[in-house]
Amino acid sequence: MTLAFRNIEVTPEDPVEQWGVEGIETALERGSLRYWRRIAAAILADPRGKVAHEVEEALTFSRPYGIADLMDRIIQSARAESSEDERRVVADEIAALVASSGLSRKEFAERIGTSTSRLSTYESGKVVPSAAMMVRMRRVTASNRS
Repeated sequence: MTLAFRNIEVTPEDPVEQWGVEGIETALERGSLRYWRRIAAAILADPRGKVAHEVEEALTFSRPYGIADLMDRIIQSARAESSEDERRVVADEIAALVASSGLSRKEFAERIGTSTSRLSTYESGKVVPSAAMMVRMRRVTASNRS
């Protein structure tokens, strides 16, 4: 099935990021699996990016049967996975800061003003520390290396 856009300066063969809301809406309504896969790939590449937001906007006024719910699930799943990845990155950084500080976990926790058990939740990724706490951790590690 060949898809054609009307009233916009791009073609379905251009990158999805160039389609805009109208192109995405057209692809969702009249496109095929080929185009839906391209949209999904763009969402998975950047779950909080331009294409994901344009899909959400298009779905506010057009809900093509089946594909609308699928796109909603793709966006939510991609965002959840992205959040988990971000939590792992923060947890890994905290573990590296503790290790490179040369302090025991108890000493490190005391120096940043928290308990050992709270530090453990940060290291496991169960709890994400505030930006201020991350700054404190970096300062303690840097000052202890000097």
